[in-house]
Amino acid sequence: MSTLFFVTIVIIQLNAQTNLLQSGPMTGYSTMREVQIWVQTTEEAEVQILYWEENFPAKIYESDFISTYKVDAFTAHITLENLEPGKKYYYELYINDEKILLPYKLKFQTQELWQWRKDAPDFKFAAGSCFYVNEDPYDRPGEPYGAGFQIFNSITKNNPDFMLWLGDNVYLREVDWDSRSGILNRYTHTRSYEGIQQLLGTTHNYATWDDHDYGTDNSDRSFWNKDLTYEAFKLFWANPTHGINGSEGINTFFKWSDCDFFLTDGRYFRSPEFRKNVKREMLGDKQIEWLIDALVKSDAPFKFVVIGTVVLSPVPFKESYETYKEEKEKLMKAIESEGIKGVIFLSGDRHYTELTKLPRENNYPLYEFTISPLTSGVVTKGNGGNKFMVEETHVQDRNYALFEVTGPAKNRNLKCRIIDKDGKEVWTYSINENELK
Repeated sequence: MSTLFFVTIVIIQLNAQTNLLQSGPMTGYSTMREVQIWVQTTEEAEVQILYWEENFPAKIYESDFISTYKVDAFTAHITLENLEPGKKYYYELYINDEKILLPYKLKFQTQELWQWRKDAPDFKFAAGSCFYVNEDPYDRPGEPYGAGFQIFNSITKNNPDFMLWLGDNVYLREVDWDSRSGILNRYTHTRSYEGIQQLLGTTHNYATWDDHDYGTDNSDRSFWNKDLTYEAFKLFWANPTHGINGSEGINTFFKWSDCDFFLTDGRYFRSPEFRKNVKREMLGDKQIEWLIDALVKSDAPFKFVVIGTVVLSPVPFKESYETYKEEKEKLMKAIESEGIKGVIFLSGDRHYTELTKLPRENNYPLYEFTISPLTSGVVTKGNGGNKFMVEETHVQDRNYALFEVTGPAKNRNLKCRIIDKDGKEVWTYSINENELK
């Protein structure tokens, strides 16, 4: 066999393997004993994960084989069970018994069993919203709406423990709204963007949604295909749960170290914004009661409440929580009357970034980090008159946040760095847990 012929055969085999991979693999939720990996193939196939502890590469573990099917957009969720706490792992993806070769090492970690043993581990996470991937035939005419895709190189380089997607992680277009195939195609198109693959495969990922990955612009509970986008969200993300005890909606909860994260669903139950003769709600009774109960139960120094829509701004601009004043006041009063400490709001949606600090009489101030956009268009019309915005935190550029939680028990510190698409730090802000009591 000639050398040229052998090399040609090898290249064909490698291309055949790669051609079976549509997108991913993506590292999903992490617990002390369990991690989930997501992957999408180009056709029906069998996928498997081989993995090993960082310090024991000779001992290889194998996941179950999982089949992908057209009806599920060829997606698979592979749960790795009975892992050891506080370990770092590398992994490889196999499709139809063929190893998929990638230009980076895939990795995941389990959370540490620190309780009753030592102070909680320090950690860092990235957060952002509004990820738009251009597709010229179906985009608005004119200048492409999506840009600044190098932002994902910066996020990956900073090596966060996890990435928190704050909504508008997919932009459904007019051609997508009316059909299941259109919705799944849009989710596939966005997830397949080459520039995010390393971030997906090397960092844990959690997500909520907002209007554009849920339905039409500024959509609410009336969106006619919300059950299809609900299905798509579950197919394409690897969150630990969806909804409250198996009910509808995508809200979920997870812990990282000593901090709690409450990911809410601000779309599925939202009443029409300007309907008059109806109870006005964004989260709905069941979800708001769950959130308040869970916040009361939490003893975390920082309790991150993730809502796709801006919460604390007093300006009743379109889509803000201020336009759902009754429900907003219920949440604010509960935080006050129940004595809930350590609440931090995280939001996206607005196509600009800013920090809001809401003063409260005889109580700690509430903070909200609004972080937007990753790659979609930037709003350059100011902040709409938010009088509680912290000075010099308004950013009109593509950006993301990098949060770090550090320090000993009873003195934990939260540091937020806003970083632009080119990796340049724009501003930094720190909050000690004792400032939120």
